[in-house]
Amino acid sequence: MTRRSTAGRIACGAFALSALTLIAGCHDKSQDVSRENFTATINTFLAQRGHLCLAKYDWPIYVTTDDMAAGTRDALQMPVLEKLGLVAGKDVVVERTDENSKKIRANARQYQLTADGQKYYLHIPEVVATATSRVTHPADFCAATLSLDKVVGWERPAQVNGQTATSVIYTYKIDPAPWAGSADAQRVFPMVKRVIEGEGTMQLREGVYLTSKGWVADEVFVR
Repeated sequence: MTRRSTAGRIACGAFALSALTLIAGCHDKSQDVSRENFTATINTFLAQRGHLCLAKYDWPIYVTTDDMAAGTRDALQMPVLEKLGLVAGKDVVVERTDENSKKIRANARQYQLTADGQKYYLHIPEVVATATSRVTHPADFCAATLSLDKVVGWERPAQVNGQTATSVIYTYKIDPAPWAGSADAQRVFPMVKRVIEGEGTMQLREGVYLTSKGWVADEVFVR
């Protein structure tokens, strides 16, 4: 009796061990909080969304004489892009609505992308989110492409709007467009200059959340 009881306990122990092994084997490691998983997530994100773009969504772009006098962003940047051969400008007259909803005519310079400029106008949806709105633009003019250097760390995951979410901190490599390295371009696009110079050292942050397929970055389309 004693031998049979001992054998039974051994058999039960073996069964329990097998069950634990089976459960461990079924564990989905893609949902773990790990450097390996977050590295894969950021690589996927940058492959789809790793473009440094300039918020120039719609063309042609018009710069009026009032814009020139005020030194607006387009008034400073578009002549440089024209000098670099990325846009072509011509003088036109445009009709606008003033603050009193009255239509007025104004002298302006119209800028349109050249064949060279079209190479950097990427037809990839760009999401612009604020506290009160979320707008998706179908394309944007871009100056560089980022890829992952390394994952530096991440925040402790927490529940956000019913999802497990965190943010991943990483450094990057950059492949700038040839024109983006010119002194004129970097003068009127200071953020481009900063990002280029920050390769390998500047830390970026990307929000990620957990799905049945593992960790996914914000703004990545899951199919």
